[in-house]
Amino acid sequence: MLKASQLNVYYGQSHTIRNVSLNLGQNEAIAIMGRNGMGKTTLLKAMIGMLPVRSGTITLAGEEIQAKPSYDRVAKGLAFVPQGRMIFPLMSVRENILTGLETTQSREIPDYIHRYFPVLKEMEHRKGGNLSGGQQQMLAIARALVSNPKVLILDEPTEGIQPSIIKELARTLVALRQERNVAILVSEQVLSFALEVADRFLVIDRGEIVNEKKKGDVDLEDIRHFLTV
Repeated sequence: MLKASQLNVYYGQSHTIRNVSLNLGQNEAIAIMGRNGMGKTTLLKAMIGMLPVRSGTITLAGEEIQAKPSYDRVAKGLAFVPQGRMIFPLMSVRENILTGLETTQSREIPDYIHRYFPVLKEMEHRKGGNLSGGQQQMLAIARALVSNPKVLILDEPTEGIQPSIIKELARTLVALRQERNVAILVSEQVLSFALEVADRFLVIDRGEIVNEKKKGDVDLEDIRHFLTV
């Protein structure tokens, strides 16, 4: 569904992503694990088009997209939930979600959004900035989902969220995969969340993929080594 081949990405003269390849299957979930500063966010921003790729290819459902702008990638089936959520704090919950419909023909929020996130229906007229961190993360995911994506990309979705909400988010993402046939690519440092959501684990270190395992083959101590500062 989503494939990266030999990606190289730079920040100025700094070579931050080095020959990274990954292959995300239909309805599969991959967790990219690693310490801060190792390249997780850079890689995901390159996948969605927020950062240019110096070399390598990105394909979505067999079509190369690395030269396309972000809005074209969204229209073709990618959705992105950025680190820090980046919701619009002065807009209502409903207005925030509606901004995710720009690439679709619809102007109504699908019923399944409120089924997955009932609190957003209860608070639809509240300003986004007045929600808790966990509620804002739900809002950011809902805004991404209304475009009916094939692939949902999430950057550090558990950052700054209390454990009970982390567990709720994990259950919701598992249900989304089963019911909406959405593939998931997520960067994460909370190992328990990644174990709940992902089928495979890629460990990134200094811009390179240094370890790749299926969930059943994961050595937890090995991954923790790469997450420890």
